[in-house]
Amino acid sequence: MLKGIRQFFDSHIQSTNAGASRNSSERGLQLATASLLIEVSRADFSISAEERRAINQSIKEIFSLSDDEGETLVLLAESEINNSTCLYEFTRLVNDNYDYQQKLKIVEKMWQVAFADLHKDKYEEHLIRRVCDLLYISHQDFVRLREARKDA
Repeated sequence: MLKGIRQFFDSHIQSTNAGASRNSSERGLQLATASLLIEVSRADFSISAEERRAINQSIKEIFSLSDDEGETLVLLAESEINNSTCLYEFTRLVNDNYDYQQKLKIVEKMWQVAFADLHKDKYEEHLIRRVCDLLYISHQDFVRLREARKDA
């Protein structure tokens, strides 16, 4: 996984952000975050155009990427998801590198993707609950973020 991440960022991200020294851990973290957002959109077996837009917008916002960089990151994340066996490899990177508030931001964006098509599916909610468990997010915060997004 890290070889593909390094090649992607060396050729697409790092070259466009001259002077930015991103190590493979940061690269993996961006890929892991994008993968978690994509997994939410896939949870109900139907990816809507609204969900796709929410993913792209969230990725660009979280990591301050251009449109092209964000789209390329999403494509790479989709490829990694197809080759992964579980959520743990993505959540481990997040746990190792993010504090609690940053993890909450990811969960908030996951809810944004889930509600993007104006319908929260039970499979989307279940996936977000599993990710919250893996990220050690409290149930209270899980519910608070869900309700905040539902009311938005």
